[in-house]
Amino acid sequence: MRVRLIAVGTRPPSWVSQGYEDYARRLGPRLKLTLVSIEPGRRAPSQDPRRAVEAEGRKILAAVQPEEFVVALDEHGSELHSAALADWLGARMQAGQDLAFLIGGPDGFAPEVRARADLLLALSRLTLPHALVRVVLAEQLYRALSILAHHPYHRP
Repeated sequence: MRVRLIAVGTRPPSWVSQGYEDYARRLGPRLKLTLVSIEPGRRAPSQDPRRAVEAEGRKILAAVQPEEFVVALDEHGSELHSAALADWLGARMQAGQDLAFLIGGPDGFAPEVRARADLLLALSRLTLPHALVRVVLAEQLYRALSILAHHPYHRP
């Protein structure tokens, strides 16, 4: 099963890249996680950020494949605990449908991106730095896969 993380932002700090790559590697071939970086929309103090959000939205939608199950990561989305995420991931794996997780820019998603999403998912009610979300998502996918495999990484 292929899982793509489509994220606005092209220059995360090195610790983000290292953390993301560590968990992506741990997932192995069973859940192949790849990153697609989207150039942020241009923002200026005198401009409405909606233009940047719309530009990011067009780029995100262009990167999404028609057959992918799309999960937009949004602080207002549904929250799942780790075991529920594992159950959800197991069901998606059985369905055999590739996944695309979306991380928007600093001003959120364009309405068209939210409309395309099959699921709005909150990793936390806290607002997290968007670069950090890459690491948190990769770790949670690894945790979910560990739960499904009855691996001791997750200790409830």
